Amino acid sequence: MAVAIGDQAPLVALVDQQGVERRSDQLEGRWLVLFFYPKDDTPGCTAEACAFRDGYSDFQALGAEVWGVSGDDAGSHQRFAQRHQLPYPLLVDRSNTLRRAFGVPGVLGLLPGRVTYLIDPQGVVRHSFNNLLDGAAHRREALVALQRLQAQ
Repeated sequence: MAVAIGDQAPLVALVDQQGVERRSDQLEGRWLVLFFYPKDDTPGCTAEACAFRDGYSDFQALGAEVWGVSGDDAGSHQRFAQRHQLPYPLLVDRSNTLRRAFGVPGVLGLLPGRVTYLIDPQGVVRHSFNNLLDGAAHRREALVALQRLQAQ
């Protein structure tokens, strides 16, 4: 069952590429942009990750953390983050437990999906965006949604 807008987000508690545990319940009043992507160093995922990198300061200025999630291991995440100078954590979800908890759909049962969630400081999902083919659109969509929600 996919997490819907207005639902309490599942707890995020995974290690990142440096072995640091990242927990959504320890964000201390910050928004969370959580993007699930299929695989490190693939063209669409690289475009998505670099778009979030290029807009990272915009999210930080709005009080939001950006975390990426895929099933790749910490070593793969480390190489990917270093190669593209990613300033945010990439969470290791080897068993796809978090992906399943959010109900991120796969594509044809073969590829992990690409979905971005915007989670407010109370842990409620306020926006989601599902687009497998346009990775860079996830940053634009998340930033516009965050600005709109904070203006309300």
